[in-house]
This record gives sequence, structure tokens and C-alpha cells, in this order.
Amino acid sequence: MRPLLRAACPGAFAGALGLAGALWLACALGAPGAVRDAAASQAAGPPASERPTSTACAIGIYQLRGGGTVDIGASDAGHLRWRREDGTTGLLSAAPDGGWTSTLGWTGRPDGHQVSFPDCRAGSIRFDGVPGQRIDLAVTDVTFQGAGVRLAGRLLLPQGHGRVPIVVLVHGAEHDSAREFYALQRRFPAAGIGAFVYDKRGTGGSGGRYTQNYLLLADDVIAAMNEAKRLAGSRTGRIGYQAGSQGGWVAPLAAKIAPVDFVIVGFGLAVSPLEEDREAIALDVHDHGYGPEILDEAMQVADATASIVRSDFRDGYDRLDALKAQYGAQPWFKQLHGDFSFFLLENPDTTVREEGPQLLAGVPADYDPMPVLRQLDTPQLWILGADDHEAPSAETERRLRSLQAQGKPITVAVFPHTEHGIYEYETEPDGTRLDTRHPEGYFRMMVDFIKQGQLRGNYGDADVLPPIHPARSP
Repeated sequence: MRPLLRAACPGAFAGALGLAGALWLACALGAPGAVRDAAASQAAGPPASERPTSTACAIGIYQLRGGGTVDIGASDAGHLRWRREDGTTGLLSAAPDGGWTSTLGWTGRPDGHQVSFPDCRAGSIRFDGVPGQRIDLAVTDVTFQGAGVRLAGRLLLPQGHGRVPIVVLVHGAEHDSAREFYALQRRFPAAGIGAFVYDKRGTGGSGGRYTQNYLLLADDVIAAMNEAKRLAGSRTGRIGYQAGSQGGWVAPLAAKIAPVDFVIVGFGLAVSPLEEDREAIALDVHDHGYGPEILDEAMQVADATASIVRSDFRDGYDRLDALKAQYGAQPWFKQLHGDFSFFLLENPDTTVREEGPQLLAGVPADYDPMPVLRQLDTPQLWILGADDHEAPSAETERRLRSLQAQGKPITVAVFPHTEHGIYEYETEPDGTRLDTRHPEGYFRMMVDFIKQGQLRGNYGDADVLPPIHPARSP
């Protein structure tokens, strides 16, 4: 699920299931000990009224002299975040001299990069002394009709009149505005791909109530896809979805209902939300060196928390309380986290009863994605993190490979030493992970699949398993 609780929250937890949403927000959107900047930023250019050093003025994607781009996106509390095509990233803090200093990934450790905006309103930047200019994108903001609600969206296209592939960005379980924080809305257009970004119902500028009902969210995704095609008009080429975390359940469902040309799923799951929690608990047990006997006892806990979730937090507390009394003093019990079980283990029953239904907000906890995936003939790229604790990838990879063996047009890519979000990380002495960057090849992989419908060549250290019957190039 991390979809449930960690998906968009490097170094902390975020969420897929549903707990994801509110708990993700509770984790301060991010990194340990601080509010994590979300995944991106605002539109293509700043309001002229902003002073040159303001964060809003700086937001955009820039072409650097000599080649390459750097995206500057919004972050928390007056900070900015830069991102490069190779996966490197850093948090920017204003310096006394009017420039900006950078810290590595989400570590808080200085990395030596220096950024300034000599004439922010004119779109100039200097990144480590290299000058650059903000890339002018064609931006259209819009409100459109979702499944019974008005949704706020934005289409960003490369300048020009020719046809381009278009990707609709499908959110995870987060509560914040995708239009404000998704960097891919600028990065894809800078690579020649149109992007449509919209705020999930109940977030940002969109109406309705926040929910994690996958079918309802899939209806909204389809509405966004149709709106992207309408706005792009004759410029519309291939069109499809890029989804992260919880979006890995939603996007394939949307593609089955209304066909598209491709689906990209990053750090998503081919198991149910409850199965995700069990797998995460099993990893907790394994990673702390416990054997099969402890695993059996931990699975009793997983069964008890699942029973409570299935009852919409009405029943099952006696069984969980009995297990807490039986195992609560054991060292392994304190190591259990799972994807949502920790919320039930760490809070009194009254809190769980009151807050649980809102945190899980309509999530279909036993949703099995496999029937949809078995029937889906849309070319798919699944990108998994080998060390993902929030959405453990082993069983998902096994299931996807079985679908490949049945002839489904699925490409599976697994990046080593990456966790949820496809982030490389460092491990602190207490076991805490601090995310440092995306792996080399991650962004390039998505661009190639959107444009070509398949992958060619190497993508960093990724282990790529193509489909048995590759789709024809567009």
C-alpha cells in the first residue's frame, strides 16, 4: 500500500492503502525530522509580481548551457528542490548572499552544489556556475468534470505544433496538490512529452471528498485522460498513464475500462492492500533476524489487524488486545511495522476506532488486481525497488513474470538498492533510511517507454525483463 504509508514519503512513510493519506500527511509529507518536500512543483513559469528571490519565481525547468536540464520545484517552508535527468537531487536553502545552497537528497548533508537566479523574472539560472534559461512550455489550466465532482487540472506541452505523446500523471494516496508538487509535469514536456496533471478529488483545487476507492478514482483518471486529449487536440499522439504507489492499482483498472496506449507503474503492487501489509510484516521479521516460529506469531498479529480493517474498524479488538498481552513484551513485537498495522499496534482502541475509517477512506482492502492484469493487453512498464519495505516487491515481481509467461505485454524493471519511490538510500546506525537520489536510468526509462512503447539498451543497474512478445514500435 505504500502505497499505504510510505509511497511518496522518502525516509518516512506515506501511503497506498488509505491510512496512507492521512498518515502520510501526519508524517509531515516526508523525510525524517522535517517536512518532506513532495515530488515536484508548480506550473511552467512564475508570476511577474514575485520578487526574483521568491520560491514561486524560481519554479520551472531550465536548459543549461552545454546540455542537460535542471528542474526547480517547490518544497516546504521556503525551500526549493532541484532534480537532474540522471536522478540526482538536492534541497535548496536560501543563502545570505542571495543564492541557494544544496543538501544531498533528503539527508540534510551539504553536497557542494550552488544555485542562483540572476534574473528570475527573465528565467535565468546558474547551476554550479553554468548558466541556463527556463524552458518555455505551453500551459493550460482547466477545471473538468470527474465522476460527479469538478477536478482541477493542467496540460503542459512542449512548444510547437507537432504531435507528441501525452502522459496523464496518476497520483498515489497523498493529500497534497499534484499540480503544486509533481515535478514530472515539467520534466516530461522538456523531454518532448506532453503531461496532464490534476489534483485528486478532495485535494488541492479539486472538489469532492478524499477517497481511496479505486474504481471511483479510476473513473476520475479516465476523465483526466479524455480532458487531456480534448485540450491537446491535433497534437495528441500516444496517450497513457504514469502512476506511482497506490496509482498502481488505479491506472491498470482505468486502462481496462477505457483503453490507452501504455501504462507505467512505479513502486506499485500486484497484490491486495492487506497482502501488502502481511508482506511488509514478514520483511520486518526477516530483516531483524527472526526465524519461522516468530514469523508464525507475527502473522497472527497481521490476521488480527486485517480483521479490524475488514470490519471498517468496528470489530476484532479483543483478539488484537489478547495478542498484545501475549506478545507485547517480546523483542520482535516492537519491530513490527507493516504498512498499516503499526497504526493499530501503537494507538489505543478508541483512537483506532475513531480515526481508522477516515484514514482508510474507502480503500478496498481485499482488492485483488490480478483479474484486471490478466485481462489487460495494454503495454505496461512496471518499475520496482528491490528493497521496498512499504510495498514489498518480491511477490509482485513473481506475479508480473507469470503474466509475462502468459504472453502479456509487460516489461518489468527492478532497481537494486532502492526503496519505495525508487530512491537510493543510506542507512543510519539505527536502521533509518535517508534517501539520496533516483537511480541513473530511471527517468530515461520512462521517457523511452512513453515514446517507443518498449525499452532498448541499458538503464543504469536496472534488471530489465522485457515481455516475451514485445509490442510493435509506434
